[in-house]
Amino acid sequence: MKKVLFDIAVLIARVATGVVFMAHGLQKWQHGLGATTQDFREMGIPLPELSAGFASIVETVGGLFLILGLLVRPVGLLLFINMLGAIAFVHWGKGIMVTEGGWELAGALGALVLLFAAVGGGRIGLDALFGMIFRRRAQRRAEEGSVGAHRRGGAMGSTETMGGRGGPLTPSEPTTREKPNVPRQPTGPRSGVGDHDEEMRDIDALVSDDDQPEHRKPPNR
Repeated sequence: MKKVLFDIAVLIARVATGVVFMAHGLQKWQHGLGATTQDFREMGIPLPELSAGFASIVETVGGLFLILGLLVRPVGLLLFINMLGAIAFVHWGKGIMVTEGGWELAGALGALVLLFAAVGGGRIGLDALFGMIFRRRAQRRAEEGSVGAHRRGGAMGSTETMGGRGGPLTPSEPTTREKPNVPRQPTGPRSGVGDHDEEMRDIDALVSDDDQPEHRKPPNR
C-alpha cells in the first residue's frame, strides 16, 4: 500500500512539474530564440546564445519527458542545472518572492527535479514499463540458455556413457579384447623325424635277429 501511495504521489508531482517546465520552454520558443538570447544577454547570463538554446530545449523536452516518465533521472539532473543557473545569475540578489524577481519559483522547481534525479519517477511511467520489458527479456534469455546448456550436457553425458552395444562403457570392460599370443605349431614334417624312425627300425631288426634261435644241423648218423 505504501508503494502504491508513493507511486501516485510521484506521478502527480512529476506531471505538475513537467507542465510548468513545458510552459516556460514553449514561452521561450514563442518569444523567439533570438529575443530570448537578447534577454539573457541583458540579464548578464554568460554565453547567452548557448544558455538560451539550452534552457529552451531542456525546459520543453525535459518537461514532456517528466510527464511521460521517460529518462526521469537524467532529465531531472539537467533541469536542476538549468534552475541552478537561473538562481545564481538572475534571481539570487532579488530576494525570495517571485513577485519581486526572487528565487521562489526557481528554487521550488529545482528542489523537485533534484528529488526526481535521486529517487526516479516511480512505477507509473515509461521508465518502469521499459524496465519491466527488458527484465522479462533478460530472464527469458537466461532461462533459454540454462535449458540449452542442460540439454547439451545431458546429450554429451549419454554419448560418453554408452558403449558400442548400447550398454554402459566401464573401464573394466574394454571395447576390443586382445587375443592370447599362442605360438603357432608347425604344420609341415619335422626335420630329422624320418631318419630317427629308420634308425629305430634297424635297431628293432637287430634285436629280433639276436633273439631268434640258431638252426643247427642234425648230426650225421
